[in-house]
Amino acid sequence: MNHQAALTSYIAAFVAELVKNGVENAVVSPGSRSTPMAMVMAEHPDLNIHIHVDERSAAFFALGLAKASKQPVVLLCTSGTAAANYFPAIVEAFYSRVPLIVLTADRPHELRDVGAPQAIDQIRLYGHHVKWFVEMAPPESSEEMIRYARTVCARAAAAAKRAPSGPVHLNFPFREPLIPLLDQEDLFLSHEREERYVKVQTGEYTLSQDEFAEIAETISKTENGIIICGPLEEEMFAGEVVKLAQKLKFPILADPLSQLRSGNHDGAYIIDTYDTILKNKKALQELKPEVVIRFGAMPVSKPLSIFLKEHAHARQFVIDGGAGWRDQGLVSTDMIYCHETLFCSALLPLLMENKNDTYFSLWRSLNEITRECLQEINQTETLSEGKLFSQLSKMLPEGSLLFVGNSMPIRDLDTFFHFNQKSFKIMANRGANGIDGVVSTALGAASISQPAYLIVGDLTFFHDLNGLIASKLYDINLTVLLINNNGGGIFSFLPQSEHQKNFERLFGTPLDIQFEHSIRMFGGHYDLIEDWNHLSSSLARSLENKGLNVLEITTKRDENVQEHRDLTNAVSREISRFLEGEYR
Repeated sequence: MNHQAALTSYIAAFVAELVKNGVENAVVSPGSRSTPMAMVMAEHPDLNIHIHVDERSAAFFALGLAKASKQPVVLLCTSGTAAANYFPAIVEAFYSRVPLIVLTADRPHELRDVGAPQAIDQIRLYGHHVKWFVEMAPPESSEEMIRYARTVCARAAAAAKRAPSGPVHLNFPFREPLIPLLDQEDLFLSHEREERYVKVQTGEYTLSQDEFAEIAETISKTENGIIICGPLEEEMFAGEVVKLAQKLKFPILADPLSQLRSGNHDGAYIIDTYDTILKNKKALQELKPEVVIRFGAMPVSKPLSIFLKEHAHARQFVIDGGAGWRDQGLVSTDMIYCHETLFCSALLPLLMENKNDTYFSLWRSLNEITRECLQEINQTETLSEGKLFSQLSKMLPEGSLLFVGNSMPIRDLDTFFHFNQKSFKIMANRGANGIDGVVSTALGAASISQPAYLIVGDLTFFHDLNGLIASKLYDINLTVLLINNNGGGIFSFLPQSEHQKNFERLFGTPLDIQFEHSIRMFGGHYDLIEDWNHLSSSLARSLENKGLNVLEITTKRDENVQEHRDLTNAVSREISRFLEGEYR
């Protein structure tokens, strides 16, 4: 069999196995060396191919697809720096536990380290930021090598999905000629084992009954406990953790990415203003926990992280179904590798019901006081970043996907987005917390889930303008609420803001960009918001406009800082008055 026939058989076996292992989407960036894989992929009737010419944006688009679908997505690029441009998204996928199957084409071994063009060292290019790496054998068509291609593919898909999910990297050396033979009617037909070649089965992490009983006995002995839920996406988790809270009389401190701040579950135990509460020194003294039960990644809130570190004496259980080590404060006493929903359901029948709700009632009272104070933001008539997030649950339709940028947007969401019974799905790139690729990730997620909204700052939006092309190419509906405060708003809240000499040049970084021109270039609809009524009408209209809709909301950084400080001080005064007995 000649080279082209062998190349075709080898790659076709690999691609067929991808589909048999549940892969439905592939994001491909054009290039020469990846030609055989791209052409064969495009022939498979059950594989959706998304072409994205910018590799950095392409990788984040794939990340969004995988986050929303919860299934592995394939990334394919040519050799050289194209593969290097995948790195930021791969880092994010690794730390946020998103399954990606990264395929990089490469020069064959004889063209490496000899000055050949587009030949860089791609061996373990992504280091420890992928779960598994394989330098694929050069294509051959023997039965043994076809089995090899199918087996490696099955292992890659399984490794990407296995908890904790994450990216895997396969590097394919291809020799010329690169054009496969696509005129075969049975291109993807396997003559050996018609279904997947090997089925990889993995179970969920769990504990023995004795271990559950021991934990239940320990927790049942305390009355002052809290449940902390960080970023987590488990379909049945909300209902089970609420039952756990009800039985223990423990408040649930719910990060906005925990998916607990909205939905049909009981919100009575949800504490959604803890970030503001924990800025009050008197509250810190009154709220000392004896037990902490934590699920998911670390929450956004810095005051909460400090609170946990200051109570290292408490028994702190971290439940992680991905068997990682999510303990940035180094304060956990029990690291429990168990599926989060399973942990709750297995523990419930073993627990004694807590009859004393004094500690929970204090949290609830402080939460109600804080919510009421924070609602004062809605009285402002000028465009305000805080008011935008406070109004979100009213403005967005039921079932919306809300993707939120890092820096200030995710923090304002944490402060002002309170419990509601709409079924929102909230996402962000909180693995590495970067601002690069957010637009592309949101577009990838929006291609799976609708209606979709992105709230992002001007610097984050600028970082990924190239990513907007996906909306045009694939008719993806996405409404962007672009908060333009002309620079890095979060730095105004940090210590460097006290040093004004070079603050604007080094941190404020105003860009003075007229984004309308870029949005028109990508075929999007643009609206410069004038007031709150204008925002409401524009949001309603965006549901009718197909494709990209960008609603630009201009604010001022200094006014935003003052508004936040005034609200925090007002909350703190009310909390202090309550704790001093005026409300008792």
